[in-house]
Amino acid sequence: MKRVLFFLGQLNDIDVEWMIKNGSKIELKTGSKLIQRGQPIDNLYIVLSGQLVVCTDGTDNETIATLGAGEIVGEMSFLESRSPSVSVIATQPTVAYVISRNVMDSRLSSNSDFRANFYYALALFLSNRLRKTTEQMGYGKPEEEDLIDINVLDGVAQAGSRFGQILNRFSEV
Repeated sequence: MKRVLFFLGQLNDIDVEWMIKNGSKIELKTGSKLIQRGQPIDNLYIVLSGQLVVCTDGTDNETIATLGAGEIVGEMSFLESRSPSVSVIATQPTVAYVISRNVMDSRLSSNSDFRANFYYALALFLSNRLRKTTEQMGYGKPEEEDLIDINVLDGVAQAGSRFGQILNRFSEV
């Protein structure tokens, strides 16, 4: 859950409301593939509920990570415009928020404040993920895992209510 807070904490209420209005929800059954390794994706996802696994072989036999509510998925392909190097599969019924690359690109190109906040938010999100991965590999300092930069902390409280807005909006649909 913490990772979506890094992301939403850097956006303002207008941007989050815009994302809510311009995205939708998808529901995945157990075993459904959200992302197929090597196949281009044109969306960015936020997991609202359920569980996904990231795996190398297109099945859940070689699991790299388990993702739950609050995780962002597809961000690397979004940033690089490259096909994903892993597959993402639902291991239980899962609901995700989805917004298309075309819609996001339009907003990013027309609103420089949103663009700056969005890419900063993704940088924080990816930095946190890399730190966690590094720690899991036996490097880094585990006691620092829950420390959050004071500049980021200001937005985290608001981010919780913003994620709540997204959950409420898409639980009604």
